[in-house]
Amino acid sequence: MAGTLYIVSTPIGNPDDITVRAVRILNKVAIVAAEDPRCSQALLAHHAITTPLTSYHDLNKEDKTLVLIRRLEEGQSVALVSDAGTPLISDPGAFFVRQALASGIRVVPVPGPSAVLAALSASGLAGEAFVFLGTLPRQKGRRSRLLTQMRGDDRPLVLFESPSRLRATLQEIHAVLGNRRMALARDLTKSGETIVRGTAEELLRGSASRPGRGEITLVVAGDRRGTQ
Repeated sequence: MAGTLYIVSTPIGNPDDITVRAVRILNKVAIVAAEDPRCSQALLAHHAITTPLTSYHDLNKEDKTLVLIRRLEEGQSVALVSDAGTPLISDPGAFFVRQALASGIRVVPVPGPSAVLAALSASGLAGEAFVFLGTLPRQKGRRSRLLTQMRGDDRPLVLFESPSRLRATLQEIHAVLGNRRMALARDLTKSGETIVRGTAEELLRGSASRPGRGEITLVVAGDRRGTQ
């Protein structure tokens, strides 16, 4: 009987933000496929989990998928984790899941932390729906076209950004979408967590937009002009 591929969500910062089920699964599988084993090893050690780790990322995904599919077909179960949060959300893993399903392997999600939902819930901008843009394209033209497509959409936008590109992204959002209300969340659930709320102009004037360190999630208010 074939094993099971578990897609396991892990904490986005605070190592205690992990479900009881996730700990149980990570303890029982034969191996954990991790985006960066060094990062995941710290989490496993924190919870006294001794399951072996192997790397799984965009550079080795094709060869490693063959190896892991073989182990699954032999009856061993595998857990797939990313560095933080839910795998496949702006993280590697989609190729593995597709190949597992094509091979008749059972794929089971083990839900948990998500930077997208954490930022949205505390933003003051949450509604019944939202649009997740992931990480904006690096090319200015593609980035501008994507934001232009969001004009007129009344749903909040959620995206990831790096500290080095944050200010440029805020400027482009202001230029394309206008002076929208926003929430800038940095290092969610970590000791240095900050969430700054204000208009695009206010964020650009403040210290939150300056280069620094830490994972950043931006929530941008939707276009409400047609709903006033």
